[in-house]
Order: sequence, then C-alpha cells, then structure tokens
Amino acid sequence: MLERWETICHQWVEEQLAQGSDDEVFASGYLQGHFAVVLASLEQESDPNYARLEAKMAEHLDQARSELEPADLALVKAAWASLAQRLNG
Repeated sequence: MLERWETICHQWVEEQLAQGSDDEVFASGYLQGHFAVVLASLEQESDPNYARLEAKMAEHLDQARSELEPADLALVKAAWASLAQRLNG
C-alpha cells in the first residue's frame, strides 16, 4: 500500500511540475515533503491504511498553519485534496 501511495504521489508531482502553475508547483513540492514524512511514520505501523494516512496528513497541514501564509496554506490544502482524490480512487 505504501509503495503504491508513493508512486501515485510521485506521478502527481511530476504532472504538477510539467503542467502546473507556479503556485501549483510550490504547493506540490511543499506537500511532497510532508507526505514523505507521513509515509515514513506509517511504515512503523502494523496496519497502515488510508484513514491513518488522511489523519496524519491533517495533523501536518494543521502544523503548516504556523509556517505558511493563509493564501499559501490554501494552495497546499487544495493540492492535498487533489492528491488525496487520486490516492483514494
């Protein structure tokens, strides 16, 4: 499961780099870093599942409030919504 999610994320980021606006490229890069940290933490769990992935990403996005301006946070949240749709699809 984790490998599949990592592959989907990598493909999604590549698409953003190739076709996305500057804002989308920024958001996808920022999100990719957090996603990698979350996947690494899920590797330590006995039963990683999409609900745990989603919960951990929500925690990271909450922490991002202190790092990002509101407009940038909105971009990152929109990027997560796009990626999450692919991961859960």
